[in-house]
Amino acid sequence: MKIDKLIICILFSILCFTSGCKNPFKYTDANEIPVNAEERVAKNIEEGRGFTWSSGNKQGGVFDFASSNELWRSSIEVLDFVSFSNASYSGGIIITDWFSGNTKKDKSNLRELKITVRFLSNEIRADGIEIIIHEKVCSKTEITKCKIQKIKSEIGNEIKLAILKKAAFLKKENTKKKKKKKN
Repeated sequence: MKIDKLIICILFSILCFTSGCKNPFKYTDANEIPVNAEERVAKNIEEGRGFTWSSGNKQGGVFDFASSNELWRSSIEVLDFVSFSNASYSGGIIITDWFSGNTKKDKSNLRELKITVRFLSNEIRADGIEIIIHEKVCSKTEITKCKIQKIKSEIGNEIKLAILKKAAFLKKENTKKKKKKKN
């Protein structure tokens, strides 16, 4: 019986704290509480108490979709030669799978690359994206023996430049389309 009372008390406390009760045991004067239900609701909303299932405002939110972001679209197009392990528009990141970066000169090791694109801004600017290249070098004799490291490479700069050029082109095309629609 005591356990049932304890559970009820805990559930009541959780309900109270999640619904915005400040002090459920506060003394209130009956004259302070409006008789009309709509007035009570309005007063509770003003004081920040209680909860509502829906707001009276039925307007939709503002969403920025990936298809309208030229920087995102250009990144996807520039990196279309490799598959993605993660492409999160809302997280602002694209990560490719490991892909072969072997050269004909280096036959002693197996080399793979992974490219990460971080979006720091929606604006088409050089500091709006960051390109990170990781390299995994595995021994041909022992494939389980691999060394992974972040590298500075000209590849990163070339990819960044290609993305920025493509994004600028897409932005210019969108601007032309919008002008045509207005006319």
